[in-house]
Amino acid sequence: MATSTHESAAPSACSAIGTRRTSRTQSRASTAASLVRGTPPPASLPPGRRAWGIGTLPRSRCARANPARPAARARADPKIRIYDAGKKKYPVDIFPFAAHMVSVEKEQLSSEALEAARVACNKYMVKNAGKEAFHLRIRVHPWHVLRINKMLSCAGADRLQTGMRGAFGKTYGTVARVEIGQILLSVRARDVHKPQVLESLRRAKYKFPGRQRLCVSNNWGFTKLPRERYEALQAEGRLVKDGINVKVLAPKGPLDSRTLSKLPLSMLGD
Repeated sequence: MATSTHESAAPSACSAIGTRRTSRTQSRASTAASLVRGTPPPASLPPGRRAWGIGTLPRSRCARANPARPAARARADPKIRIYDAGKKKYPVDIFPFAAHMVSVEKEQLSSEALEAARVACNKYMVKNAGKEAFHLRIRVHPWHVLRINKMLSCAGADRLQTGMRGAFGKTYGTVARVEIGQILLSVRARDVHKPQVLESLRRAKYKFPGRQRLCVSNNWGFTKLPRERYEALQAEGRLVKDGINVKVLAPKGPLDSRTLSKLPLSMLGD
């Protein structure tokens, strides 16, 4: 009896194991088929597990984050550190004369060239006009970062480098991108020092590539007001000093009494 009982129980246990294996294999096959078709898998998955279709997998499972940085973040400091020289805190009414160096080409100016131009202009003005007779300002800043893909030129260099593979270079320097008609340098001083200002800008011009022009400003100093209008507003008491610039006070009174608010009859037409 014991033997027959054992023999009868063994096939049942084997059949249970085979059934469990068959059901697990069928479940995996149906899940894989549903992933290929993009349809949701059957609800026979264990609790806490979720099947994803092709194209819907989370980023952590189907992709890997790119650790490469999109731009060159580490860069060397520009050579030019000072953008104002001379008496930069002198009020607006002391230096009425102003001259500018204007770019005639669309180009890039390195920070080394800007520093050389600043040194040349400042040195000439200090020697010939005095250190308290001018205010020099650099009007452009080298924000653009250059990169270089260094290549070896020695014997057997092809064994040490990969050519254009991974050609994102290292930072090489900083430059300022300038447009045509953009002001590069500006100097304000007294009227008696006009020849010294123009000569200092002429010497600084040779530190830059391309072409530049020297222009004498019609405005008062670094302000946006012409000399005649500046003197007229100053006589009316409508100017408020604001460092090297001024603020213009609006006229007061009824709107009908203002000349700027009245249009000429010729502009109205018939």
